[in-house]
Amino acid sequence: MGTSAVSVTPPRRGRPGYDLESLLAVAVKVFNERGYEATSMEDLSRRLGITKSAIYHHIASKDELLRLAVDRALDGLFEAADEVAAMDGRAIDKLEHLVRRSVHVLVERLPFVTLLLRVRGNTKVERQALARRRRFDHLVAELVQRAEAEGDVRPDVDPAVASRLVFGLVNSLTEWYRPRGGMGADALADTVCKIAFDGLRRQTSEGETG
Repeated sequence: MGTSAVSVTPPRRGRPGYDLESLLAVAVKVFNERGYEATSMEDLSRRLGITKSAIYHHIASKDELLRLAVDRALDGLFEAADEVAAMDGRAIDKLEHLVRRSVHVLVERLPFVTLLLRVRGNTKVERQALARRRRFDHLVAELVQRAEAEGDVRPDVDPAVASRLVFGLVNSLTEWYRPRGGMGADALADTVCKIAFDGLRRQTSEGETG
């Protein structure tokens, strides 16, 4: 079989030092500082030191920047959920693994998770992000229900409320956690799990966790 020449379009490039990834990082920082709605493309161009047309070289709109940013956070959470779905074992252990991995996602993608948690549903992109968050919350609640059915969660805890409280604890890290000079992701996850699961696990008759 013969071969034919294929024309390959080179990747688009903007001003040196600003590819899409670095542009997104700056945009997310500005969104978190000023608020997404209060940030204009002019604000972004001033912070970046490039023209608006140079920004549009990489993305079509401010909404696209928001979508890329919140997807970065949500994709990390659903990757963690996929890991848990592939695991064997009891639901309580899967839930703890999901909490630990979620802490890691938060630490590794802190600006993106921070922005996700500030989304309020005022635009189509925000509503789509909130819908994905609800799907994740539903997965967590299902794990709590299964753990309760398996006898590993105290029966006086409502699964939906428990899942919200546990991940409310994880999400609260965005308010104060700073990577530089702070606790590492593993130690942070250990602390969160001790606080959450010592209260969540059902106690045996001997007073030990089951």
